[in-house]
Amino acid sequence: MRSDVRSREMAPEYQQDEVILSVEQVSKKFCRSLKRSLYYGVRDIGKELIGGKRKSDTLRKGEFWALQDVSFHMRRGESLALIGANGAGKTTLFRIISGLIKPDTGSVKVKGKVAPLIALGAGFSPILMGRENVYVNMAILGLSKKEIDERFQDVVDFAEIGDAIDAPVQTYSSGMAARLGFACAVHTEPDILLIDEVLAVGDMKFRAKCYRRLAELRKKGTSFVVVSHSPITALSICNSAIYLSKGRLIMTGDTEAIMNQYEEDLSLNGVEKAVGEVFIPDKEEASDLLIKHISFKDAKGSTLEPSVSGKPAYISIGCKAYENFSDVSLTVNIRELSWENNNTLVLESARDNMVFQITPGEFEVQLRMPYLGLRPGTYSLKVYLTSGPYFHMLDVVEGFIFQVKADKNMSQCLFYQPRSWEIVQPQRV
Repeated sequence: MRSDVRSREMAPEYQQDEVILSVEQVSKKFCRSLKRSLYYGVRDIGKELIGGKRKSDTLRKGEFWALQDVSFHMRRGESLALIGANGAGKTTLFRIISGLIKPDTGSVKVKGKVAPLIALGAGFSPILMGRENVYVNMAILGLSKKEIDERFQDVVDFAEIGDAIDAPVQTYSSGMAARLGFACAVHTEPDILLIDEVLAVGDMKFRAKCYRRLAELRKKGTSFVVVSHSPITALSICNSAIYLSKGRLIMTGDTEAIMNQYEEDLSLNGVEKAVGEVFIPDKEEASDLLIKHISFKDAKGSTLEPSVSGKPAYISIGCKAYENFSDVSLTVNIRELSWENNNTLVLESARDNMVFQITPGEFEVQLRMPYLGLRPGTYSLKVYLTSGPYFHMLDVVEGFIFQVKADKNMSQCLFYQPRSWEIVQPQRV
């Protein structure tokens, strides 16, 4: 499968269609056994020495594909997020692009200079001064001594470590070393910047400065490849993304769409979501008031599939009573599956001073929300029917899985906020 990831906005200073990174049918395999891996390595080297050719496109005993047939292009000035669960192949692809390891099949073509932001400060020598480490680190990233001399003071000022630049790095805190490592990388002004979960360096003020620096680099035409599990980081930096799963490329496109699909797949792993109206089978030990079906409806009474953030949504609970009840309360408990199963929304009719008088027969209770405030994601719904001041349990249904989709008014938010905008002129006295 070949995918072409395009940037939506480009600065005018550089060629918009210039392909700066080309990944063509890249595959990489590893062996789970260290002993067997060493044996395979020695055998492959021996074959190459005698002019033979090893079979890189087939798996041997104990091997597995960390990446398989991944292809995409990235253009200058584009920012690309690598999205996927642990073990999806993101770090392997990252290392192949940076040149740390070679693919078994396929090719990677990079046009320009690459600077990896991986484990900031890990490559510093602890016994060397900060000043010496800056020169060594930036030289490795491809700068000449003259270029380092010209940028040295900017690096020190950006890292905010002051006189500590002439102290051994072993005396630095982990934060100081990380800040210096970040400063070295971004001041090389690379063509491609590889960022691997390292944007949590320093305090909030320093992180804001890091984001401003990244924005400046992007305006100059630097391309980003970002590995992050944080939706906020991916959405704020990247305008396109690729989704990896078990070493394969699943889809490419707009970052928000890819992130929503990833979170949906993650939260629905092994879970069957509800489609339309769900009917509840009768229980063996039935009470005199039962929940028979659950659905989401719009203001016209039509079933919603799925619901949309910011749009009207009515949770409709169909019930059947076999006797009279004078004080029935309904509780709705909603949890977002991808957020450690914490309660997202708990609403009780009794707390809203709404208790229902029920007569025998079938009826429907609606929880009407003029604006569905839930952010896009996958949720689990639990419904209780209780009676009396001590909340005697009549019936409960849990495990109703539903989805909430985004519209154009919902992006990078934890909830939907109804709103309006207005310019207010100051009053003159």
